[in-house]
Amino acid sequence: MKRAAWLLAMGMACGAASLNCLHAAMPTQPNIVFILADDLGYGDVGCYGQENIRTPNIDRLATTGMRFTRAYAGSTVCAPSRCVLMTGLHTGHCRVRGNGGQTPLAQSLRPQDVTVASILKKAGYTTGLFGKWGLGDAGAQEVGLPRRQGFDYFFGYLNQTHAHNYYPTFLWRNEEKVPLRNVVPNELPNGAGVASVRVDYSPDLITDEALAFIRRSADKPFFLYFAPTLPHANNEARNRGLEVPDYGEYSSRDWPDPEKGFAAMVTRLDRDVGRIMNLLRELNIESRTLVVFTSDNGPHKEGGRDPGFHRSSGPLRGIKRDLYEGGIRVPFVVSWPGVVPTGTISHEVVWFPDFLPTAAALAGARPPDRLDGVSLLPVLRKATATLDRRAPLYWEFHEGGFKQAVLYKDWKLVSLDPDLPPELYDLGNDPGEKNNIADQNRQIVSSLRIMLDHARTDSPDWPIKTRAQRNQPAANQTRWKPDAPKSSSP
Repeated sequence: MKRAAWLLAMGMACGAASLNCLHAAMPTQPNIVFILADDLGYGDVGCYGQENIRTPNIDRLATTGMRFTRAYAGSTVCAPSRCVLMTGLHTGHCRVRGNGGQTPLAQSLRPQDVTVASILKKAGYTTGLFGKWGLGDAGAQEVGLPRRQGFDYFFGYLNQTHAHNYYPTFLWRNEEKVPLRNVVPNELPNGAGVASVRVDYSPDLITDEALAFIRRSADKPFFLYFAPTLPHANNEARNRGLEVPDYGEYSSRDWPDPEKGFAAMVTRLDRDVGRIMNLLRELNIESRTLVVFTSDNGPHKEGGRDPGFHRSSGPLRGIKRDLYEGGIRVPFVVSWPGVVPTGTISHEVVWFPDFLPTAAALAGARPPDRLDGVSLLPVLRKATATLDRRAPLYWEFHEGGFKQAVLYKDWKLVSLDPDLPPELYDLGNDPGEKNNIADQNRQIVSSLRIMLDHARTDSPDWPIKTRAQRNQPAANQTRWKPDAPKSSSP
């Protein structure tokens, strides 16, 4: 017994020593740059297999850092994915769970919500957001404005529909409108529309503001949340929605115009990533800056484009608004010279809720007690490391009914409606989700269904609406129920 106790004590001491060594090897309170593309698919960049569109700067991040093959966004659409990123809570727990909701306030963070920006600000960081927010707006939603959620500076779009318009008549600087020289006939009250006079291209202005923020904040720790709208489409412009000043190197390609526009947008995004990285090197702060590049969800089919043309989902099934892999698995690249091993690939499952606890650990701050993510520091130090993740990954989506997905190890359950039998996929052998094996694995389905049902808390602003509930009287509804679980679990 004494020997066992001694071995246990030694093991705990060695574990603590290893953890101390891990933190000792990292610079204290590094700068954090989080770059979030908008509707960029898993297969839209070169380091993930893209062959038509050039992304040399993003690819360089992968060769100088770590590329993740199994990274997941917070949702399959914009607003909830960004809410998950900011709060560390998945869509079964966070405030904003979709792009709609029962009330306007359903689209806004509340005063009691804790964001990564508020945690870093309290830890002494200067915090800035440049690009699209989507979690609070002027008027009824102003409690969720960026500067009420931990950001010192903001420049860009508050409203996500306003953010469709690449040539708006105004952008926001903090809580003030900045007029632009564009003309938008029939402009909606929130600034959405289609410009007839195009002078000021919003992504260029947003990038310039982000670079200025880095310059004036370089002498102390800063958090830059760079959230450009590229390559989202302007939905109000319909088939002309891939708004870009020119097609650049793709102008002579024998492609439909929307595909030229999309490619030009992605390469322009890549150029802006390069501008940020060049400035970090110019200021000699690259070695103390963690840079993350990813996307908020899978690729869109808006603005007249076909996501299959450039194979935007890569080998995955589905696109934006799907809970299949193509809708939620995203490119995810991390660079930090001297800390993140050069040119490495991690196959560990990571997702947006992991960002808040990771940032808190880097800042030496305490995160909230209940989060749905874990710190990524062990994997960032060693690509083959595994994370102590005990809960499954979970997503829910409220458009066109109520859809859910849960991922536990390699098993993924997809429910397209609570009234219908769910689908089961083994991602280890079938990452493209081609074979629904639910009928052959009823015990696993039942166990995962229990995880699915227990993964969420009810929200009055995000009620469950099945297809049957929308089309039939409640008395005629029959909800699918899983088999009784057995002793083993997936």
